[in-house]
Amino acid sequence: MASSLASKFEVLEELGSGSFGVVYKAIEKESGTVVAIKHIDLESSEDDIQEIQQEISVLSTCASPFVTQYYGSFVRGYKLWIVMEYLAGGSCLDLLKPGPFSEAHIAILMRELLLGLDYLHRENKIHRDIKAANVLLSGTGQVKLADFGVAAQLSSLKSQRNTFVGTPFWMAPEVISQTTGYDFKADIWSLGITAMELAQGEPPNAAIHPMKVLFLIPKEPAPRLVGNRWSKDFKDFVEKCLNKDPIKRASARELLRHKFIRNAGRTQLLRDLIERKQKWVGSQGGRQAHPKLYQATMFVLAFLTMLTRMLIVAR
Repeated sequence: MASSLASKFEVLEELGSGSFGVVYKAIEKESGTVVAIKHIDLESSEDDIQEIQQEISVLSTCASPFVTQYYGSFVRGYKLWIVMEYLAGGSCLDLLKPGPFSEAHIAILMRELLLGLDYLHRENKIHRDIKAANVLLSGTGQVKLADFGVAAQLSSLKSQRNTFVGTPFWMAPEVISQTTGYDFKADIWSLGITAMELAQGEPPNAAIHPMKVLFLIPKEPAPRLVGNRWSKDFKDFVEKCLNKDPIKRASARELLRHKFIRNAGRTQLLRDLIERKQKWVGSQGGRQAHPKLYQATMFVLAFLTMLTRMLIVAR
């Protein structure tokens, strides 16, 4: 059954690595629909099966234009295949390669991400890993949240989490300290750090070892945008996101009313970032343009091993 499902897709090239797996571009042969398929090696991910199941669970219950669409999943050989919507614009981390984003582009991205977070938080879900690498763009500039490898669904009986997951540079102080648990406000902190990442090309403390950052974030003052390069509204928006007290930290719904967000432009303007990246690739002599072609090495190896065993038994 799994083999027949896999045969429906032609896997083309590697798009990148996400949590727990490698993502490939593929085509659904019958319809011609381009999709993204995450391959997860189940043998090397034994300790992460619960997180993998959680990712699928969260994806399958999300129905929002601001969240990557999930099509289905199945196991083939040693791999779990998760079939998702393909977004041709790539991740914001990839789009940062030519340089930081303009404030106007960041405002649009923040608005779209807030709409996605408002949806998730109303559905009692926390993403828990907001960062540029997990923000994807379609070819037309549509913004979508991706990679729910560490997302958590809140139960009606327990509105706070006590698990330690995420990426250190983007982690909220309360997630690291683990003193009182945390809720959806942790995503808002990560959003503020992501805004700074997009503006400066990297998150605060990027030059410091991640383990040391885990000690610094709860103790040091919250990061801020400084200098005349940024508008008063942008600085205030980041400050509202990066309040160390989660109770005083703004919610997604409140931030959608912020002046910085209300003045944001149309999503189509984000196509500028995609075009900028394409020009940058061209200026690099095409070095970034060569895709990693898909090679089903695990499947071939498994087949050859099985064939060898059959021949030995036959003798």
